[in-house]
Formats: sequence, structure tokens, C-alpha cells
Amino acid sequence: MFLNRLSLATFAMGLSLTAPAFAQDADTVLATVGDVNITLGEVIVATENLPEQYQSLDNDVLFNGILDQLIQQQALSQSLGDNLSKRDSLGLGNEMRSYRSNLVLQGAANAAITDSAVQTAYEARYAGVEPETEFNASHILVETEEEALALIEALDGGADFAELAKEKSTGPSGPNGGALGWFGKGMMVPEFEAAVLTLEVGTVSAPVQTQFGWHVVKLNESRPLDAPDLETVRAEIEAELQQAAVQETIASLTAAANVTRSEETIDPALIRQFDLLD
Repeated sequence: MFLNRLSLATFAMGLSLTAPAFAQDADTVLATVGDVNITLGEVIVATENLPEQYQSLDNDVLFNGILDQLIQQQALSQSLGDNLSKRDSLGLGNEMRSYRSNLVLQGAANAAITDSAVQTAYEARYAGVEPETEFNASHILVETEEEALALIEALDGGADFAELAKEKSTGPSGPNGGALGWFGKGMMVPEFEAAVLTLEVGTVSAPVQTQFGWHVVKLNESRPLDAPDLETVRAEIEAELQQAAVQETIASLTAAANVTRSEETIDPALIRQFDLLD
């Protein structure tokens, strides 16, 4: 018995619901401009290379926008035919050379980042290194050595350091009792740092002259500055590994290439002789 029209339509609908979706891959053709296909893969690559601010756009907006752009670019490109000037042909060659070399360098940079390499670099930087000392100090800044000596005399007589700083210091830390907080080596001017390094916790320095004036310094606390944990410096270490890998790749591949430089003497000023391209 033949199926009637209704049954045939129902049967066809059932097939459409159960049949697998058409396989789509990078070679799936989305449009054809003249005789050139624009594929899903080309749209994906264009999406991947978009600046971050565009990545949050909806998929349908991105898909249609990028496809439209690729269609327009292909139409514009085809309008040139083979009618490229010498300047444009050379520029296109430079762009291709740059793109291909960047692929090599990106591959080298990516390969340099492994857990083992990062761990080894971390240990080489920090393992066995004596921890530096971090200091917590206060100071009173005045204009003359005589004022600084008078402050020390007052402190020896039992005056409170923080109260003297609030009253006498001309520095920005004065209202805070002269407190400078925690700092490590290299963070203060050399004369100030040298004075701090000679102090025991709780003691006060002799007058210290710097470019800012005369200081009376009190060391409040000191503590060892432990090495940072790996995750804190991972990004920095990875960047160093990648930079080293890039430089090594450039040097090794250039050295291995069959490079012959012309012995002809070229006037460097010719690089600005743009009419040579006309």
C-alpha cells in the first residue's frame, strides 16, 4: 500500500529529526566571491585574532560581521586582479615574510613554557639564595644638623618619637608619626639606607644628611623577606623563558641559514629613495 500525502510528510519529518546534522569543519564553504571560496576556517581564524574588546560580542554578531568583512575584502582584492605595483608586491612579500617568521617565533615561545622549565628557572633564581631583609622605620626630617641633634637630645631625654615627628618633621610622613612602613634594599636613597642598616631594632640614628635634608631615623622592626612562591612570579618567569627562546631561535636559525650578503657598497641614504619603487 502506498503512503498517503499526510503519512509521507510525517515520515519525512521523522527523518529530519533523526538524521545527523551535516558535518561542518574548517573547509565548510560559507560564501563564494567570483571563484574564491570563503570558509568557516577563515572566519574562525579572523575571530581568534580579534582584539580582546570584540571577543565579548554575541556569536551571531561576530559571525555575520566577520563573514561580511571577508566577502568585502575578497571583492576588493579581486578588483585589483594582478595589477599590483612594485611597491605593493614588495610590501605583500614583506607581510608574508613577517607572518611566517612570527609563526616560528610563536611556536618557539609556546614550546619554552613547560611546568618543568618554569620550576627549574624558579629554583635557579631563588633556591639557596639568602633571604633579603625588609625594614620598618620611622624618621623625622628637618632642615639643619643642629635641629637633628636637638631632636636626638630630646629623644634621649624620654621624648616620644612619633609625637616629635608630628610636631617637627617637614616630611610627608610627619603627620603619621614619621612612619615609613616596610621597605627593602634599594627603595630608599643610599645615605638613608646605609643608616638603617647600622641600626638595631628600637634604636635611633645619628643625624643623616640626604638630598631632602637632615633625618633622625628609628628602626622599628626588621624581618627576612622570603622568596615569593612560584605562582606569584610565574608570569614573570614564563616571559623570561619565552624571550630567551625567541632570541635563541632567531640566532640559531639565522646562523644555520645560507646567508650571502652583497659586497656591493650601498649608500644607506637610498632607503629613503622612495621614487625607486615607481
